[in-house]
Amino acid sequence: MDPSKSASAPPQEYPDEKSLMGQVPPPAYYDNPQLGYPQPGPGYPPQSQGFGPPPAYGGPGYGQQPYPTAQQYPGQPATVTVQPTVYVTRGPLTEPVNDYLCYSIFTMLCCCLPLGIAALIYSISAREANHAGDRMVAERSSRMARTLNHVALGLGIGVSVLFIIYIVVMVAVIQ
Repeated sequence: MDPSKSASAPPQEYPDEKSLMGQVPPPAYYDNPQLGYPQPGPGYPPQSQGFGPPPAYGGPGYGQQPYPTAQQYPGQPATVTVQPTVYVTRGPLTEPVNDYLCYSIFTMLCCCLPLGIAALIYSISAREANHAGDRMVAERSSRMARTLNHVALGLGIGVSVLFIIYIVVMVAVIQ
């Protein structure tokens, strides 16, 4: 496979070297002219050793040209109109989705504590979504709460039945 024909290859008119983004490279650095290295050519101007005041903002060197003071700035309208802010909020649902809150509390206390807690969290989420007017979130949370409640109830009934069978068998073995 030819790498120049891949989708991510640059077009042929780009050079192989990285772009300098319009910057001039720094001058060459020569460590010690006494050892036979040539003297450095034009480079950076000599720097002062102390800290001087910073250059004035907007002064020369920044390439900015100030507006003339006697003229009006271009594009400035005479009046500014501010539009009022309108907030759109949703109200509670007119036909709220069932949140299964009582069912979740029952399964949490009587059947299976971990699944009951998860079902209670989804029930509260469904109730809050009903109040906020978000039907999709309310339906999804309600469906998850119902599923967790059914699983917790099934586990609770299954464990209870197994416990009763265990007690009956142990009583029969002891006699």
